[in-house]
Amino acid sequence: MLQSERLQTFVALGNFLRSAEALPELEEIAQRAYYKNNWFTPANTLNALRAIADEFLTADQLNAWVHTYPPEPNAVSRRVGVVMAGNIPAVGFHDLLCVLLSGHDLLAKLSTQDFVLIHYLIQKIKEINPDFAGHIEEAERLNTADAYIATGSNNTARYFEYYFAKKPSIIRKNRTSVGLLMGEESDDEFMKLGHDISDYYGLGCRNVSTILVPDGYDFTPLLRTLEPQVQVYLNNHKYQNNYDYNKSIYLINAVPHLDNGYLLLTENDNLVSPISVLYYQTYRTLDDATNWLNERADRIQVVASAQNWFSGHVGLATVAFGQTQRPGLSDYADGIDTMAFLAQL
Repeated sequence: MLQSERLQTFVALGNFLRSAEALPELEEIAQRAYYKNNWFTPANTLNALRAIADEFLTADQLNAWVHTYPPEPNAVSRRVGVVMAGNIPAVGFHDLLCVLLSGHDLLAKLSTQDFVLIHYLIQKIKEINPDFAGHIEEAERLNTADAYIATGSNNTARYFEYYFAKKPSIIRKNRTSVGLLMGEESDDEFMKLGHDISDYYGLGCRNVSTILVPDGYDFTPLLRTLEPQVQVYLNNHKYQNNYDYNKSIYLINAVPHLDNGYLLLTENDNLVSPISVLYYQTYRTLDDATNWLNERADRIQVVASAQNWFSGHVGLATVAFGQTQRPGLSDYADGIDTMAFLAQL
């Protein structure tokens, strides 16, 4: 199959996902995903599918992206085993896209948490272009793969490194994202940051789980601005259970914290906060903040700031508030160029 045919397939998939005619079918799939995993609300699933269509699957974006890489595999096509994450809706799609557009065959181990959506997208790809049926396989075991891409926790990464040690691989570990505030943000910027914190209930590695703020920072405007979102999040019983639990722990243990009704804010040295909790750390100077981030670079996915004013200050990916969960095609997880890896197989 030529690269042009592969590209046309994914452009067609993007057109379908954006079309009004597809909405009833997508709503049905979103409901099925919710029955399987209550974190995947229909609204969040539809948002994720629309983001894939808008940020990944347009002709201009796809052509500009793939043309910086070889159009076909270096020698022969390989079977690439992908252990897919399942923390937010359709999160494994980018790996799927990379493998297939690079001209390799996909051997996919789907997450049980995200089986419905990825399986649906695979079936839709085969429906649009039946030739892909011979290049995509869903599997429980990846023994026959020639290379691997695996995403998991720090614990599972150790197993991946052991089992996949003899073949080329990308092994991804736990990461999270950080928001950097300078103390002059507007309510509009706070609302955008709120999406970075809480979209998909904060379950993604691109969700902001820690914020850096200047010494003496007043959190009242931030928490007050986000407070109207309380019903959006507490309407999900799983989120509310986490909020109630974490709040009770802080109260029982007399942990200083702030609370706007759905989001708990507390000072903590850790990067990854529990669901419904936002950690913060303070800094005195911009150099202090930069050093803090650089020291933790191997655990940070992206740094968000108002209008991306912090861009260029660290060797980390940076975005504007409101954009952490809208990655583009070249925003590779953990900063590892997946397409370059595939081109070398």
